Amino acid sequence: MSTSPSPASSASARTVSDDSLSLLGKPAATPLGYQSWALYEWARNPYVILITIYVFAPYFSSKVVGDPVEGQALLGFANTVSGFIIACAAPFLGAIADKSGRRKPWIAAYVAIMVPAIFALWWAEPNGGGIGINTTLILIIIIAIALEFSSVFHNAMLPSVAPRSKIGLISGLAIAYGNVASVGMMAFVLIAFALPGVVDWSWIPEGTLWGLDQSTSEDDRVVAPLAAVWLLVFCVPLLLFTPDGQTEGVPIRQAVRQGLADVLVTVKALKHYANVAKYLAARMLFNDGLVGILIFGGVYVAGVFDWGTIELLIFGLVTSVFAALGGFIGGKVDDALGSKRTLFVAIGGTSFLLAVMLTVGPDSIIGIPVTPGEKVWDVPYFSTLPELIYLANNQVFGIFVTIGFASARSMMARLVPPTLATQFFGLYALSGTATAFLAPALVSLFTTAFDSQRAGFGSLMILLVAGFVGLMFVREEQATVAGQPPTT
Repeated sequence: MSTSPSPASSASARTVSDDSLSLLGKPAATPLGYQSWALYEWARNPYVILITIYVFAPYFSSKVVGDPVEGQALLGFANTVSGFIIACAAPFLGAIADKSGRRKPWIAAYVAIMVPAIFALWWAEPNGGGIGINTTLILIIIIAIALEFSSVFHNAMLPSVAPRSKIGLISGLAIAYGNVASVGMMAFVLIAFALPGVVDWSWIPEGTLWGLDQSTSEDDRVVAPLAAVWLLVFCVPLLLFTPDGQTEGVPIRQAVRQGLADVLVTVKALKHYANVAKYLAARMLFNDGLVGILIFGGVYVAGVFDWGTIELLIFGLVTSVFAALGGFIGGKVDDALGSKRTLFVAIGGTSFLLAVMLTVGPDSIIGIPVTPGEKVWDVPYFSTLPELIYLANNQVFGIFVTIGFASARSMMARLVPPTLATQFFGLYALSGTATAFLAPALVSLFTTAFDSQRAGFGSLMILLVAGFVGLMFVREEQATVAGQPPTT
């Protein structure tokens, strides 16, 4: 004869479920396991910050190519090529990995590709010397593809690694770790390589570390070997301590065939996964807006305030501190409110703060005229009131953007069938690259049409608002595998 569980035993069962089980209904990783998973962002994020945003990409455009306009066009072409390959291959690779059951060997393989490729960027010398422009672009494409593919498998581990009650916290923790690592690396690059010989401060060395020659841009190029070694060292905890999926004993050829077939089955069952598809469509829009802000934010502020490399590095360093704070805050808010509500807060806050940023310039603050160039304190950088207000606004902005990225990932983990996590995170990668042209196209179109950098940067609001509206039609509930009954 069956008996009903007592309220106390039911509460105990819920506690066990929330605190020790993953979304797969199996034991989640230990704190060492999921902290090691989060540390992979610590390993990879300095590459993104130092190479693709603040140091190497501007160096490539202005000094390797020698023409910022042509350099930006070449980098845009490289991103288009890598994005197309990622969009085509990521869902299939994810499905193959779901069949084989293992993710860490794939991550290790991509790290093995990235480390030497990143290191080799050291030999991209000014005026097309060293490895030359074309080889540098090929390396950038290879790194971008490997980095995104590794992210597919890393993201797909989240549903099995995180306790279901902490999935938002751990996703946010990973992004926070990435930003903290970037803060440390940018501070090191500033003090060791960028500022020596430029400022007369007692705590700045007179010469660059290791005697690097600034006249041949060794101070710019050194970020490549630094990022490569950093990635190699700090990917180790993930590979050693984070539990992986169990191998299904499927031969690789069979896993490939079944994985490809599963993607086609998933596409045919799109009606069953309509809620996930709605989310991917909404995420595609607001993610393009967020990424566009990161890509063009430095270009915009450099044009508005005429900031150089040192100002941008300091700007990025301070912003990364607050972005790390956003990762910690966002994870807790995500677990408390749910991913969908947290995304509404993040996207709405980002949109409002972007609007505020657009009203701040050298001669006005929110429409109030100020005297251009008038200093409010005697320091070499960020000395005017508009610069300080822009800097302060951007810190809150960084918090909201980070919350958006973290909750977008945890939302996906909450929606997809856990047994198909890697395949769906392949589609997640696809949604992040399929329309990657939208943000650059909007910025270019509005900048040209209105002959205004402000109008171009502000056009990204369209993507944020469209994604916000699309998110309204998404339900925060986990999908079942097509053809299987829902679990109770």
